[in-house]
Amino acid sequence: MRRGRAKVTREVTNFTQAPYRQKKNPFQPMSIFSVDEIESIHEASLKVLCDIGMDIQSPRAVEILKRGGASVDSDGRRVRFEPGFIMEKIATTPSEFTLHGRNKERHVHVGGQSIINTMVSSAPNVSDLDRGRILGNFEDYTNLIKLGEMLNTVHAFGGYPVEPCDLDVSVRHLKAVSAAARLTTKPLFGYAIGSERMLDVIEIVRISRGINKETLLKEPSITTVVNANSPLVYDKALLEGAIEMAEHNQPVIYTPFTLAGAMAPITVAGALVQQNAEALAGLAFHQCVKPGAPAMYGSFTSNVDMKSGSPAFGTPEYTQATIASGQLARKYKIPLRASNANASNAPDEQSVYESQMSLWACLLGQVNFILHGHGWIEGGLCASYEKVILDAEMNQMMEAFLQPTIVNKDTLGVEAIAEVGPANHFFAAQQTLDRYETEHYNPMLSDWRNFESWRDAGSETATQRANKIWKQLLEEYEEPKLKPEVEERLSAFVDKRVAEGGAAPL
Repeated sequence: MRRGRAKVTREVTNFTQAPYRQKKNPFQPMSIFSVDEIESIHEASLKVLCDIGMDIQSPRAVEILKRGGASVDSDGRRVRFEPGFIMEKIATTPSEFTLHGRNKERHVHVGGQSIINTMVSSAPNVSDLDRGRILGNFEDYTNLIKLGEMLNTVHAFGGYPVEPCDLDVSVRHLKAVSAAARLTTKPLFGYAIGSERMLDVIEIVRISRGINKETLLKEPSITTVVNANSPLVYDKALLEGAIEMAEHNQPVIYTPFTLAGAMAPITVAGALVQQNAEALAGLAFHQCVKPGAPAMYGSFTSNVDMKSGSPAFGTPEYTQATIASGQLARKYKIPLRASNANASNAPDEQSVYESQMSLWACLLGQVNFILHGHGWIEGGLCASYEKVILDAEMNQMMEAFLQPTIVNKDTLGVEAIAEVGPANHFFAAQQTLDRYETEHYNPMLSDWRNFESWRDAGSETATQRANKIWKQLLEEYEEPKLKPEVEERLSAFVDKRVAEGGAAPL
């Protein structure tokens, strides 16, 4: 007798997410270019560094490079790098290291097959469906930190999720990073805007972790990004901050901002040559400051809309460049950073399909550190609450995709097929009954009901559902309190530095 079709219902009102875990990429990375083509990009990059060089705007950094063996022009700014110098210096960059959070459950591995996902960083504006787009502020900054702590797909922070523009710039770093230190247990960040700010942030992170200076030197606990001012310039303030990071054995992500056709050659290959040259110069500089200090190769090559000049992200060119960057970073045995980027002005379909292109590039290219992993829209000019949740779903799906699929006697299902036989269904098969709660991916955002059920429940779009989810997460958030003695030391340090006026504007 044919079995009747089982009636399956699914509760969709409650938010659920997969357990926290750091994902690993078990698959072989994709290659966009042949070995010979990668070698030609490498050689062209070395030629750029040797024949053209980089403008290094920090006299302190120029002196460090000069002592290390680089050649400095008579203007005291243009630095040229022999190929042997570059390769010798970057060889001491660790291929893997651990980035430490406030507690050991939040430490993450950097390099190899490991993937770290972050929140959006450095957006000057913030948006949600209720208020629209507004200027970044401290309240929204703290809310986005809380969401990052609550979401298991977030492993670290790579910058301010939104700029708290209502805080005075002289003390913004003190108040913002100390707030993050209180609100999250995950690895923290700081902006390399001069030595003074960088040292303040390093001290905040050290205090919040409850460790001494010797332990900090052994345990990388904070990241920063140093962007090249493409083409071929490194800014004084960023290099001054990078020096402090290297001296404290903390990782700097050296990231050229190479937009093909604007700040780099219009071709993907040419933009990669410039990106590679700028990244190698930064990485070599880092090792001149302190051999063996951790660092990452930053990839951020995309293109511009040649009709308007606006940056474009999540494009086929961005995807190709990211995968190729993986080939280059693996050649040098240095961990790789890229981004979950898109150019959409709203958390809409465009933001999702462009982010999917970016995320697949990160997976196929074996990226280790995904910056802007949750919440980026408008080419990085806005942090969207709804996009945070849309990205969390996409990232959680990617994590599930990366989990190994088991093939054994039970999973092959021969007994289940024999039990059911022809022209029947598997809903009541023993294998299904044993596994139905755990076998398949369980979404946090997607609605899998049929049309009638979805319509009768209000016809909500994914973006509308995301609006409810981020609000629910903020309601459920509980601050992971610092130990009283740590809180006292942190408050004392921040209060003292604020009373001293913080850091002077640069």
